[in-house]
Amino acid sequence: MTSDQTWAARAACASVPPDRLFGKGAEQRDARSLCFTCPVRMECLAEALDSELSFGVWGGLTERERRALLRRFPEVTNWSEWLRREDDELVAEIHARRAPRILARVR
Repeated sequence: MTSDQTWAARAACASVPPDRLFGKGAEQRDARSLCFTCPVRMECLAEALDSELSFGVWGGLTERERRALLRRFPEVTNWSEWLRREDDELVAEIHARRAPRILARVR
């Protein structure tokens, strides 16, 4: 986990009730639409992956999507660095301003 979490204050969800981000199923898909407007989405996602956070929407990915990434890439020790890769199709998909098709791509 990174020690500097100042990015969290700039998050699009900083003033949203936390319950909105920790729903199940369709509620998660709805909640993550806010993520795609967020200026610190990649910092949030890296934090969630580095910490292996199990619940809620983080960085635009649902818990299922994050688990799939963690299973597919167990060798990654620094998700922030991994998310900065410019030559990877999956990273480009994650950076897009829409819901990525993570589950279809990492199985």
